[in-house]
Amino acid sequence: QKQIGGSHYKDNFKIQPIEYIQANRMLFEEGCVVKYVSRHSFKNGKEDILKAIQNLEFILERDYNDWQVHQKGYKNKVRRCKL
Repeated sequence: QKQIGGSHYKDNFKIQPIEYIQANRMLFEEGCVVKYVSRHSFKNGKEDILKAIQNLEFILERDYNDWQVHQKGYKNKVRRCKL
């Protein structure tokens, strides 16, 4: 699969995260977690880990009605994940 804007997936993995995400029919937030955790040591480091954590908190809010996530102010933030 082609990758636009870098080679951090192509050069470091047997399959790209998007292939895994699509093959397993993952939801948006789960896909973002896979993407950010997979690439953190090759691209944005700590920032990618923080993005993964934020998406895990979105999952807690969405699936488990975790009100702690509301208290942290994530409820109204835009969810951004370019797969």
